[in-house]
Amino acid sequence: MLAERSTYDALYGDFRWQIPGRFNIGTAVSDEWAARAPDRVCLQHFLTDAPPLELTYGELAARSDAFAAALAAEGIGKGDRVGILLPQGFETVIAHVAIYKLGAIALPLALLFGADALLFRLRNAGAKAVVTSRFGLERLGPILADLPDLALRVTTEPSGDPAARSFHEMLARHAGPFSAVDSGPDDPAMMIYTSGTTGPPKGALHGHRVLLGHVPGFQMHHEFLPQPGDRIWTPSDWAWAGGLLNVLLPALLLGVPVVSSPGQKFDPDMAYRIMQDMDVRNAFIPPTALRLMKSVADPRKKYRLNLRTIASAGESLGRETWEWVQDTLGLTINEFYGQTECNMVLGSIGKLGVSRPGPIGKAIPGHTVAIIDAEGRELPHGTVGQVAVKRPDPVMFLGYWRNETATAEKFIGDWMTTGDLGRMDADGYVTFFGRDDDVITSSGYRIGPSEIEDCLAGHPAVQLAAAVGKPDPVRTEIVKAYVMLQPGHAPSAALAADIREWVKSRLSMHEYPREVEFVDSLPLTTSGKVIRHLLRKRAAEETSAAA
Repeated sequence: MLAERSTYDALYGDFRWQIPGRFNIGTAVSDEWAARAPDRVCLQHFLTDAPPLELTYGELAARSDAFAAALAAEGIGKGDRVGILLPQGFETVIAHVAIYKLGAIALPLALLFGADALLFRLRNAGAKAVVTSRFGLERLGPILADLPDLALRVTTEPSGDPAARSFHEMLARHAGPFSAVDSGPDDPAMMIYTSGTTGPPKGALHGHRVLLGHVPGFQMHHEFLPQPGDRIWTPSDWAWAGGLLNVLLPALLLGVPVVSSPGQKFDPDMAYRIMQDMDVRNAFIPPTALRLMKSVADPRKKYRLNLRTIASAGESLGRETWEWVQDTLGLTINEFYGQTECNMVLGSIGKLGVSRPGPIGKAIPGHTVAIIDAEGRELPHGTVGQVAVKRPDPVMFLGYWRNETATAEKFIGDWMTTGDLGRMDADGYVTFFGRDDDVITSSGYRIGPSEIEDCLAGHPAVQLAAAVGKPDPVRTEIVKAYVMLQPGHAPSAALAADIREWVKSRLSMHEYPREVEFVDSLPLTTSGKVIRHLLRKRAAEETSAAA
């Protein structure tokens, strides 16, 4: 737990890790609360046309016990990988908790994944079982012949798959207490695959300690949560580290009710309605979703919001979005940074004055973060280099699944490298500069796309934008912007010129986009990040075609 302090220096300096010798995520987020307060509500599911559903800690403990026993009866045991291909909902949480109690390894999978993405992850992990919905079974159907290890399919809904077992029937048959595996903090608990933007996805394997490693960051960016009345929601898929480890599991551990909502394409008005109807006090909303929410005029007049904190991560938030949240929602947004391999290591906390438009924030208590060069040397303040995290660290991954070479390459000495460029100022604030392979080289300048995208987002006609380098025979690369417009604005040469001038006058002559292309949509990962490498490829193909 993060003890409340009045200054950041005291908060960081006084913190010490206390990782127990034995720890199991499953029992910590269900059984321990069930023993103290079985009727305490831990989950609430929003419905558009009916009152919300509720689940208590007592029910979570009992149902996860039953599902753990059911999986054990099917031959699933310690170390086996179990896929979870489900949207936000009670069954997803029950499955996660049961897998941890069993000593198996949870494999979160996004329903947005196509057949190829699912096939790679399930086959690479050697998954023995998967828990999914009717929709998920339909996705899996064409690839089952290529998954010889997948012996058990469990469905939460009636389906046309005669070999699939019913989740709810399995719970009913195995009601009764279950003795959870006596896990250590370094025993494997979950495996989350990286996005694979620069190669095949890699499975980042985490121990049970990963949850404890998230607690100080979670409490910091929600300003010493839990506070009376706290209730948290995120639109992020729980299959992503952002939804699972930034919200769901730490909230359950700390006794804060979690609001879930039906899976859907992100809708700004629905997001505001969920926060209103469910009396959400704490929200984790990625930058892309926040930018989409700007399309709703006067949200505090249209909706009765009772927010205490908003956190954001996943990509650079930027000055424009930071200021919009402050001006429109009346809150200082707390940004944080991390990776699937080592999450939530930098952050801000407005309550202590650690928040500035632009920088992410400072090192979160318990974590040592630096900007290093290619040899692992710490760089002077103000110098752009690679963001790195020092080991040991309880939030850090155990390694990449069956890939010792890639694991070794992730480190320079005791520094875990991120591949992200940033700079740290004399006060300890870190500003994100961009992925190393996203940096644009134009006329001898190295340009980070995040600053350009942030500036573009401030234009009144722009809803979302991405900046990439387009090959150019004279300048090496030029800056090209792909722009989605706000409703009510139409593409035109005049608007493109106005957008170019907007950036030129606010940033510099060498950073403005020499080309602006209007698009109906941008390629996004399941966690809401722009997939820039697809846009870079598209821009390169445009140059080749014109040659």
